[in-house]
Amino acid sequence: MIIYGVALLSACLLAGLYVGELLGQLLGVQANVGGVGIAMLLLVLASGSQRFKPLVTGASATGVNFWSAMYIPIVVAMAASQNVVAAVDGGLLALLAGVAAVVVSFALVPVLSRIGPQSEPLPPLDDIPGKTSTPSKTRGGV
Repeated sequence: MIIYGVALLSACLLAGLYVGELLGQLLGVQANVGGVGIAMLLLVLASGSQRFKPLVTGASATGVNFWSAMYIPIVVAMAASQNVVAAVDGGLLALLAGVAAVVVSFALVPVLSRIGPQSEPLPPLDDIPGKTSTPSKTRGGV
């Protein structure tokens, strides 16, 4: 019953988009304000709810898991493309602010990776007990 999981996702998306449109009208903006984010929150709440538990367990979970894996990267890519268009239209200052945010984020990666206790590194994949790996001599599985 994979279709039930996809139906739950679709219902959450439609409800989120509707609420986003209402928020846009209340704020006086001619746009959907946070509709996709609201849809994602509704899906998370519905997935954890006892009422919808049959829709997100068993075979139905496959539909929800598939679209959850596809949904977030697509939404992030759409939002990123809109942000780039807005930054270019906004002028040089908006573009510089975006570039500065990316540079600072890259610079903070080593700093953030040092936070927390040091632990032993993971073993290489070849050293995992019970795993047999035979390297393929051909590329592409042909």
